[in-house]
Amino acid sequence: MDRIRAFLVAVAVVTICGIPQVRSTASDHRYKAGDEVPLYANKVGPYHNPSETYRYFDFPFCSSAPVKEKKEALGEVLNGDRLVSAPYKLEFLTEKEAEIACKRKLTKEEVVKFRKAVSKDYYFQMYYDDLPIWGFLGKVEKEGKTDPADYKYYLFKHLVFEIHHNKDRVIEITVRSDPNALVDLTEDVPVDVDFMYTVKWKETNTPFEKRMDKYSLSSSLPHHLEIHWFSIINSCVTVLLLTGFLATILMRVLKNDFIKYAHDEESADDQEESGWKYIHGDVFRYPKHKSLFAAALGSGTQLFTLTSFIFILALVGVFYPYNRGALFTALVVIYALTSGIAGYTAASFYCQLEGTNWVRNLLLTGSLFCGPLFVTFCFLNTVAIAYKATAALPFGTIVVIFLIWALVTSPLLVLGGIAGKNSKAEFQAPCRTTKYPREIPPLPWYRKTIPQMAMAGFLPFSAIYIELYYIFASVWGHRIYTIYSILFIVFIILLIVTAFITVALTYFQLAAEDHEWWWRYVVFSFLICIY
Repeated sequence: MDRIRAFLVAVAVVTICGIPQVRSTASDHRYKAGDEVPLYANKVGPYHNPSETYRYFDFPFCSSAPVKEKKEALGEVLNGDRLVSAPYKLEFLTEKEAEIACKRKLTKEEVVKFRKAVSKDYYFQMYYDDLPIWGFLGKVEKEGKTDPADYKYYLFKHLVFEIHHNKDRVIEITVRSDPNALVDLTEDVPVDVDFMYTVKWKETNTPFEKRMDKYSLSSSLPHHLEIHWFSIINSCVTVLLLTGFLATILMRVLKNDFIKYAHDEESADDQEESGWKYIHGDVFRYPKHKSLFAAALGSGTQLFTLTSFIFILALVGVFYPYNRGALFTALVVIYALTSGIAGYTAASFYCQLEGTNWVRNLLLTGSLFCGPLFVTFCFLNTVAIAYKATAALPFGTIVVIFLIWALVTSPLLVLGGIAGKNSKAEFQAPCRTTKYPREIPPLPWYRKTIPQMAMAGFLPFSAIYIELYYIFASVWGHRIYTIYSILFIVFIILLIVTAFITVALTYFQLAAEDHEWWWRYVVFSFLICIY
């Protein structure tokens, strides 16, 4: 227990230390009048596809000074952030009226590029003292016209920054475009653009500790909270109905079976056995491809542990809104540190199943999740490089991830495997396994694997589908997910429903005299997670 406790403490410390703390040039976020507050331009992209983003200066903006790239942590790079110095200077408590940031003459090709961006509702994102701000590049005037060829395309050239401060700290910032300062991009002709900006300062009483609250406000509005609680109530009702159903069916069936076999011990020996009692000598026969089975069990245990640690960090407030890259850093660090759990579980179970080639089993365990993930990464990264998107990882980041895998993940996997091999216990089956397996009788179509796979995912999906909407809206949309406590409750409900469904379908399979339940059990659990 002391070793386990020490391991958990080490994981928590390393994870929290590894998560990038979002800091500005002034580490305490305190400034004096006239001090330069860091303003970084991050990325641009279409509003209706937040996953498609490009570097800010991939578009022909101009800069009044040499562009400086901000040194970013691992999680920020994985998140697609590419921060560079912005062409606007927003000194603390220094107001400016229509000041020219820079001048630029746009060529025909640059005009066409801006016009395409404006037609797709491109937005830009910046960070001022680590506070995110957004704005649109331009607007399209349709004026009741139905032919896109008659639309008017305009580029915003004047940004108005409104900054709220509480004494010596920045609390809030908003940016809007001056609707009267426009550049016509309708024609394919060169144009001169004066990029201008205005800075206004206002005082507020909002404390510095609550300046990020407005970004999570939409998730905690009463309307959304009612929907979340409705999701929990719906899930709880599903669990209660499922519990009652299983308790009624299984207890009645099992009670009748036990009464039947225990009523008259002597006459029971002469009766012909049927159902699950008939195949008791085949139930604990080792599954086919036991090395792959043990590897799947080890990888699943590691991913479950990873999920548990992520929930712990989320519940203590580590993943606050726009803590850039914190989640991705936590995923990489915790996955690397928990690889020993995968090795221990897989090797221990594999040796219990009388496996001999435990080294190959460890290699399979290490590549079962990382292998498909690596292939998917290669494809997506190649596409991102081809389109010059910020989702493409730099070569240096790829090297860092490889070193983490080679120097942390793999050694811990091997150490866990050695510990599991040396501490494995003998597989204790409650009954003797027959020498030859019984033939499985023909089953109706609804008892076969594919129909039961569909049935296995329906109830768990119905218990969490409302929460999934908010998660997907956060991953592939602009919504911010912050109510991790409700998500944790739904996760616990999902585990309960998954366990009930798996037990029920496994019993029904055994009652049909199908003793090959090992792999179907894993498939059920995997598909429920997919749902």
